Order: sequence, then structure tokens, then C-alpha cells
Amino acid sequence: MIGDVIGKPGRRAVQELLPGLRSEYELDLVIANGENSAGGLGITLDTAQELLDCGVNVITTGNHVWAKKEIIPYLDGQLPILRPLNFPPGAPGRGFLLTADALIVNLVGRVFVGEYDCPFRAMDCLLSQAEADIIIVDFHAEATSEKAAMGKYLDGRVSAVLGTHTHVGTVDASILPGGTAYVTDVGMVGPMDSVIGDDAESVIHSFLTRMPHRLSVGKGRAVFDAVLVEVDEASGKAVAIQRVRREVGVADGS
Repeated sequence: MIGDVIGKPGRRAVQELLPGLRSEYELDLVIANGENSAGGLGITLDTAQELLDCGVNVITTGNHVWAKKEIIPYLDGQLPILRPLNFPPGAPGRGFLLTADALIVNLVGRVFVGEYDCPFRAMDCLLSQAEADIIIVDFHAEATSEKAAMGKYLDGRVSAVLGTHTHVGTVDASILPGGTAYVTDVGMVGPMDSVIGDDAESVIHSFLTRMPHRLSVGKGRAVFDAVLVEVDEASGKAVAIQRVRREVGVADGS
């Protein structure tokens, strides 16, 4: 699972590193959160295709999935792009996808994020019908408490609960007692010299003035944050989780 991919620096880092990582770790499945892949906010068909072309199998999103409206017609098509499962009924797209014998689920949190349907009950409903042994959940949420609660709630019922959204990787990658791999936040793939991917000076200016200010993607070397999860195919239980962190020099731009 690759953390939130931020703009062009993030996309270029994935393109440079992922083929080698797929070979090094003999990966069966690669998931990436792509909701910030287009200029740091939203996703487009072109940015999604860039990620898919370099070895990503499934793209998850979150609360910014609608930021680039041109992606909406493609969410009901064949592309393996998910939007959160607990969006209101009738929203375009889908919240889960079965691929490579694994069910990939995308959820969005509610604390400090927005008014969405309950992610806990949405998972209960899905699990009452799901037949897959391997189930991987990207929980795109802000509050660490909400993420930790989801991990405990789904422990033993899914293979992994992997947090995204804050762009800051956490040190709590572990296997929960019931056999579910968990991490509060995977982190990001984007410029190191930034504030969660955005140009630092622009972010500081916004904090100091509280005036509307357009943020831009940072520049320079990029960090690549991901977690590697090993799952027993017979039981669907996770047997190992480890952080994968790389640095790479990439082209600037959005």
C-alpha cells in the first residue's frame, strides 16, 4: 500500500521506484491512494493512468475525489479506481473491488473530515455479503482515534486496515491480536521539503495571515512512503507488516 501520491513529484517517484520494488519484494498486489495526484488536489484520467502504467493495480481516493470533476464519468467504468464506500447512496463510482483474489475497500472517516455515512456500519454491511478471504481496507481519515477504533473494530474480520489522508507516516505498524495488519497512516509520496506535500512558504503564509491563498505542490527530492503486508492466502490473516521508505530526486512541478 502506497501512501497519498502528491502531484507530479509523487507520480514521478512512483514511476521511478515501483517497478524495482515489485521485483525486489515479489509483489502480488499494489494499491496507491491517488486522490492528490493531480496538482496536489484531486485525480484525473491522465494522472490515474500514469500510476496504473507503472504497476499500481488499484487506486483508492478519499474526500478530494471530486476535486477534478473530469474523473467522475470514469468512476463507473472499468478503471480500478475506488471512491469511499460510505459516500451517500447514488454517488458515482464504487467503494470496493475484487482483484487478484483480494477485496480492496475504500472508506472515509467523519471526524474532522465531513458528513458521510458511518464507515463502521458500511463495513458491517459489506462484510455480511463479502466472500473473499483477503480483505484490504484503506481508511482515509483524519483522527488517529477514529482510525485506531476502526482497526480494533475490524480486527480478525479483514486482513489489513491501512490509514491514509494525513500524509504523515506513523510508527505503529503492527499485527493486531485477531490477525489484522494495521497502521494509523501510511504517509505520502511527495516532496520532502514541504508541509504535507504543499510548498512550505505558501502554507506558512496561510497560517500567518488567515487569508485565502492558493497552495502549490512543493519541489525537490521526494519521499516514498508505503507499507508491505504479507497475508496468508488460506486464512486471510496478516502474518507481517513493515514500512517501506525511499527517497528519490524527481522533476519539479504539479
